[in-house]
Amino acid sequence: MLKRILLIIVFIALVATVVAVYATNKYLDTPLLIEGEGVDISLVRGGSLGTVSYSLAEQGVLSYPVWLKIYSRLTGRGISIKAGDYFLTQGTTPRVLLDKLESGDVKYYQLTLVEGWNLQQVLQALKTQQYLVDQLAEVNAPQLSSMLNLVADDSHILAVELSQTSMEGLFFPDTYRYHGAATNVDVLEQAYQRMQQVLEEEWANRQPDLPYDNAYQALIMASLVEKETGAASERPEIAGVFVRRLNKGMRLQTDPTVIYGLGTDFDGNLRSRHLKDASNLFNTYRHHGLPPTPIALAGREAIHAALHPAEGDTLYFVAKGDGTHYFSRTLEEHQKAVRKYQIEQRRKDYSSSPSNN
Repeated sequence: MLKRILLIIVFIALVATVVAVYATNKYLDTPLLIEGEGVDISLVRGGSLGTVSYSLAEQGVLSYPVWLKIYSRLTGRGISIKAGDYFLTQGTTPRVLLDKLESGDVKYYQLTLVEGWNLQQVLQALKTQQYLVDQLAEVNAPQLSSMLNLVADDSHILAVELSQTSMEGLFFPDTYRYHGAATNVDVLEQAYQRMQQVLEEEWANRQPDLPYDNAYQALIMASLVEKETGAASERPEIAGVFVRRLNKGMRLQTDPTVIYGLGTDFDGNLRSRHLKDASNLFNTYRHHGLPPTPIALAGREAIHAALHPAEGDTLYFVAKGDGTHYFSRTLEEHQKAVRKYQIEQRRKDYSSSPSNN
């Protein structure tokens, strides 16, 4: 009799197990109640499967969230899930949902850092990104340097001049992808590492006998080239003029450095008193050599030009008003060009460089 009871119990247990497995698989493979194009969900860092399940249940998308939670605990699935924004389309099942959460199949967004931007423009763009977690509020340069783990060691391409007070120009202008749980510091880290990579590659293949002590000085030069022209064909020639002036001990005398040094005091008009102000350390009309730091984000083309300046004997250039420049060998020729392009022929649509610079 006892044996028969045990067999019945075992049979019932087997049937219950089969039913439970069948019901669980049916639940896991039944599409969620998604209407329209799909449903967006967000999972913050530290969030759990339970958080997602009950959120979807409140939206009427997922039935019986407890069932999914129990399944997770029994199998270990959904324990380790990735933060971010997810998009669930029609046909998505609880099983597919688990696959997405575990693999981190998140939505990605894009942010473009533009050549010629200064650091303040970069930080402002990062702070205004809707899907980036803001970690830059009230952060000063030393704090940001620490957050980015900027360590000046011998393996660091910018080790010689890495500064705790200025990170101008240390981020590579490019388009960066990020997910919804990323921080704006995460994007800065990408841009910083990308600049290291590009600068290291270009520095390793530089022309010989350039007037730079290290890669950081080449980056400073690249930023000047970036701000002086947006015409790709002119970059090597602009760099050539600057390199020859450095080699001859001449001042660079480039307006963008003065403007950068003026900061928020610049109102759009560069005056003669600005060019005479020696207190502005970026005033290359008064100080010899390169300015103390880069003045903008330099792209690969500008970096390449700084490290491969065009040969020649030109020492001056003046903006022609169409975004390009006239190059001169002598001061007399340059002064004639200035009269022609900046005095006699100046017109309303005059532009010394592209508007984004």
